[in-house]
Amino acid sequence: MTNNAKGLALTSLGVFIMSLESLFIKFTTVSPFLFSFYIGIFMFISMFSTFIFKEKAVLKKALTTNLPMMIVCATLMGTSNIFFITAVKTTTVANVVIIFSTAALFSALFAYLFYKEKITKNIIIASFFMFVGLFIIFNDKLEIGSFEGNIYALFCTALFATSYVLLSRYKDMNRVILTAFSGLALSIIAFFFCDELAIDFRTLAVVMIMGLLISPISRVLLGNGAKYISASEVSLLMIIETIMAPIWVWIFLNEVPSSYTFIGGSIIIVTLIINSIYTLKKEN
Repeated sequence: MTNNAKGLALTSLGVFIMSLESLFIKFTTVSPFLFSFYIGIFMFISMFSTFIFKEKAVLKKALTTNLPMMIVCATLMGTSNIFFITAVKTTTVANVVIIFSTAALFSALFAYLFYKEKITKNIIIASFFMFVGLFIIFNDKLEIGSFEGNIYALFCTALFATSYVLLSRYKDMNRVILTAFSGLALSIIAFFFCDELAIDFRTLAVVMIMGLLISPISRVLLGNGAKYISASEVSLLMIIETIMAPIWVWIFLNEVPSSYTFIGGSIIIVTLIINSIYTLKKEN
């Protein structure tokens, strides 16, 4: 198997597994903050435990390299996760993942604002069509809660994109420790908004499966797969989550997206595919 084929396989499997996260969040009835508190703890345990059998010098280097920026990015990612979980519990999964799929365009905008990175013509064109898609989704005549969920998804996307842009300048930062710290930040922030910490066994089991297996395994596969393929190929494969996440909740929970989501989502997904293919051809 070639390195490119290995990268495509690992990344595809990682994204496919990650698409289950929204379904597991929907399975529970606890508040978004209580869910966030426990999922953050299990994310921290699963990620940080990978260093148990490594030399102390490796752990020390991972903890001290760009520590201030690591804390900033971990906090942004933790807050983004809270908005994601809240959005999934408030609006449809289709709305959340489609809105989140625009993260690449938010990243291009923030990269220009923070670092004056050039915005290419294809990004400008893609941005126009994706914002048309977002406009259609946000104009759906849904109940108030669904509109609020869309706003939460937008905040989630903006914060994630901000952390992604900041991280692009710190390539030597240890991503495993960063993910562990983002889980810790997620728990700490959620703790202050929890009315109580009591949780039933069924919910705890769901959170444990997601926090110890689904989330860490998907991210390890994504991280390793991204070493062998380009960023454009990763972006293209991320569309798997945008398509699969709504299918999982439709199969298991009978959650059907509205016609507005189908129309706006189709515009966004087609735009993403065309832009990713164009970028791939340009790179080659």
